[in-house]
Amino acid sequence: MQIQNNFWIYLVALLVISTAIFHLNKPDNFRLRNGDLLFQDLDSSPLCDAIEQVTSGFNNLKFSHVGIVIIVKNNTYILEAFSNGVDTITLDQFLNRSLNHKNKPKVVVGRLIKEYSQLIPKAIEVGISLIGKQYDEEFKINNNKFYCSELIYNMFLKANKNHAVFNLQPMTYKHQGKTLDTWLTYFKNLNIPIPENEPGINPGGMSLSKKIDIIYNYMD
Repeated sequence: MQIQNNFWIYLVALLVISTAIFHLNKPDNFRLRNGDLLFQDLDSSPLCDAIEQVTSGFNNLKFSHVGIVIIVKNNTYILEAFSNGVDTITLDQFLNRSLNHKNKPKVVVGRLIKEYSQLIPKAIEVGISLIGKQYDEEFKINNNKFYCSELIYNMFLKANKNHAVFNLQPMTYKHQGKTLDTWLTYFKNLNIPIPENEPGINPGGMSLSKKIDIIYNYMD
């Protein structure tokens, strides 16, 4: 009888543990953390399409934007460099900006690996100090303006005492060896040369960094 009792206790405990594990692995149980990076496939303009044509991302996904999670008093905000400059928006605003055919946000979440996670508080402090800075239409580094992935790059650069966490790469505006018409028109309107091969960083490339793990896909 004692053996039977022990067996049933063991079986019930196993079921409880299994149920708990199943619950933890359910997508609805996912929780964002401070410093998580949200990579987004935007369909808002030909420029976004042009960015996606000349870059590649995690699992061959196409990303044209990235923001970083900031949690304040249990409220979740996304700090980003968007067309209006560096600012914060709510998580819902960010997620609902671009939806797929299943009405799911076209967003995946990256989280810094443990080795770099201690940089997050300082990086967020740096990012908050940059709110109000202009959007970097020229996609140039070190001009006191910021595009989306440049903002994230700069935040962690400063937090890491000017040692880069994410690496700059030569930028290209070409697809299959030819500069896209969208980029020709874009830089002509800015009256500046196309910054081909100048150092920069894009959301797709950042999503491939070994410094982060992709941990969640809102599209599923």
